[in-house]
Amino acid sequence: MTWPDVEIELVAWLSAQRGGGVTVLTELPANLGDLLPVVQVQRVGGDDDTFKLDRALVDVDVYAPTRAGASLLARQVRDDLVMKLRGTSTAAAVFGLVTTVSAPQWRPYENINLRRLGATYELYFHPVS
Repeated sequence: MTWPDVEIELVAWLSAQRGGGVTVLTELPANLGDLLPVVQVQRVGGDDDTFKLDRALVDVDVYAPTRAGASLLARQVRDDLVMKLRGTSTAAAVFGLVTTVSAPQWRPYENINLRRLGATYELYFHPVS
């Protein structure tokens, strides 16, 4: 068994949820301002049961040109993850419980022309049989 990469699975799933108007990625590009709005997904920890269940802690940052736009997108992504992800499958993972560890909050960013909000979620998943 190979553990699924939760970042890859979430990028694909969130891209489908948000549609073509939002860029979902793991690493920020140099031209971030040209791609807005952007959702960045990064695994920041977690553990497993050494058998089949993975418990990932995932940071999700959103970037938008305005505070209102960043707030709306962060709340939409939170709804997607907490209300819709449970019980779904992707190419490599089946998702179970999803909880909010830290709700969307303002996070500093060096580019004063962008607004950034970030949240942390706990996701339980296992490989597709």
